[in-house]
Amino acid sequence: MSTTRIAFDTSVAIRFLTAEPFSQFTIATAYFNELLKNGETAHVSDLVLSEAYFALQRFYGMSKATSLAALADFASIPGITLSPHALAVLTLPGLATAKPGFVDRLVHGASQSAGHTLITFEKAAKKLPGTVVLYSE
Repeated sequence: MSTTRIAFDTSVAIRFLTAEPFSQFTIATAYFNELLKNGETAHVSDLVLSEAYFALQRFYGMSKATSLAALADFASIPGITLSPHALAVLTLPGLATAKPGFVDRLVHGASQSAGHTLITFEKAAKKLPGTVVLYSE
């Protein structure tokens, strides 16, 4: 039975997503393989997913769709764990052009998981349950 006692930060997630720099990708892969051998898993938080999503676009020149596909592939690696709502968001069709978008949906999912009502000015969020949209004049 595997346990999750390890959490990867954005710098490690980006190595898996880009294999750059290759020397760090190799180190991260070796570390991860050792975790798996010991029956452990590595958690990737919603914040890390959000940072990686933006980094892939800004620093690696990937489109939203390509960034999301890379994150979905990353999430499917055995031994990588994500929050249930992050897994659900990554499977949404048309996510690259969806309103609300990827990060807003992660924020919403975390809010819902904690039993909170999300308060926002994001008009597109009105379609999400448990959300109150504030309107300004």
